[in-house]
Amino acid sequence: MAKRNKLTHKQKRQVGRNLQKRIDAKQQLPEDDTLLAEREGLVVGRFGQHTDVEDAEGQIYRCHIRRTIDSLVCGDEVIFRPAKDSSVKLNAVVEAVKPRRSLLSRPDYYDGIKPIAANIDQIFIVSSLLPALSLNIIDRYLVAAEDVAIPPIILLNKVDLASEEELEYIEEDMQTYRDIGYQVYMVSCETRQGIDELQALLKDKTSIFVGQSGVGKSSLINELLPHVNEQVGEVSLNSGLGQHTTTAAKLLHFPEGGQLIDSPGVREFALWHLPDEKVTWGFKEFRDYIGGCKYRDCKHRDDPGCLIREAVEEGKISEDRYISYLSILDGMEEQRPSFSTPKRK
Repeated sequence: MAKRNKLTHKQKRQVGRNLQKRIDAKQQLPEDDTLLAEREGLVVGRFGQHTDVEDAEGQIYRCHIRRTIDSLVCGDEVIFRPAKDSSVKLNAVVEAVKPRRSLLSRPDYYDGIKPIAANIDQIFIVSSLLPALSLNIIDRYLVAAEDVAIPPIILLNKVDLASEEELEYIEEDMQTYRDIGYQVYMVSCETRQGIDELQALLKDKTSIFVGQSGVGKSSLINELLPHVNEQVGEVSLNSGLGQHTTTAAKLLHFPEGGQLIDSPGVREFALWHLPDEKVTWGFKEFRDYIGGCKYRDCKHRDDPGCLIREAVEEGKISEDRYISYLSILDGMEEQRPSFSTPKRK
C-alpha cells in the first residue's frame, strides 16, 4: 500500500473550508414568507457563521447571513429581515451590507486579508509596561492605521507600574510620537489617571482598541463600562506575554454617546501584505523626503543619496523610528507566505 503524505497546513485549511461549504449548503435559511419587511441595523457581534444585529430601537437579533455577502464585521451597517416567529434562536436574515466608510483589516497567514471592524472613526493603539513596552509594535499599528486612513491615538496603559526614572524615559519616547503629530495619552485603571480624558475622546465616535494580549484592553473597558464585566487575563510569568481574553468581536455602547469595538487581541500585527513603499509612507515623517532620493529605486538603507537616511543623520528623523522601520521591512520579508509574496520593485 502506498504511503499517504501528510496534508500541509494550507491543504488542511482548504479541506475545512470545503467541509464548511457542504454544511452551509444543507443549512436552510428561513423562507421569505416567514420574514418581516426589511429594516436597517448595526452589527454588534460576530460568532462563527452568524451575527448579532441591533435595530434602531436597541433590539438585538441573532442572524443568518446571505451567502452573497462576502464579509461582515462589527460596525457594519446592514439591511436585515426579522423572522415573524421571534421565538426561534436564529430570528433574522442579513440581506445586504451598506457601503463602508472605513475598514480595518489584518493579514492572516492562511486566509489572506481578514477584516476586523468597519466604519471606525479612530484607532486606539493600546500598549503598556507589561508584558513589555514595544515601540516597534506601536509603529506597526501606526503603519496599519495610516494605510487605511483611520486616525490613530496612542494609549499607554498601566503607567502606575513605572518608577519616576522609568517615566522620564517613557515620556522621552512618547514625545517622539507627539513631535510627529500623534496624540499620546497615559492611563491607569488603578489610579484612574487619564480615564476622564479617555472618556471624552470616545464620546460620539466609533472607536476600536488594538494591541497585544495582556496590555489591559479588557481592564480599560471594565473601567469605562463597569456593567460589561470583561474577563481580564494575566500576563504569563514564563513567556512574558498576555493571555487572550477576548474571543469574539463585539460592539459596545457608551451611555453618554459613542461606541467601542472590542476585537480579539493579537500579539503582533503583521504587515507582510503591504508593499515596501506603503510601509515607507506609513512613517509619516518620511513623506517630505519620499521621491527625492538620488535613485528612483532607493531602498533607504545604504543607497547613495538617500534623503531619508540623511535626515536621520541630521537629526530631522528619529534614529529609533528609522531602526524600527528597517526592522519592520526585514520582518515582513520573513513573514510573507511563499504563495503570496509580492514582487519587490
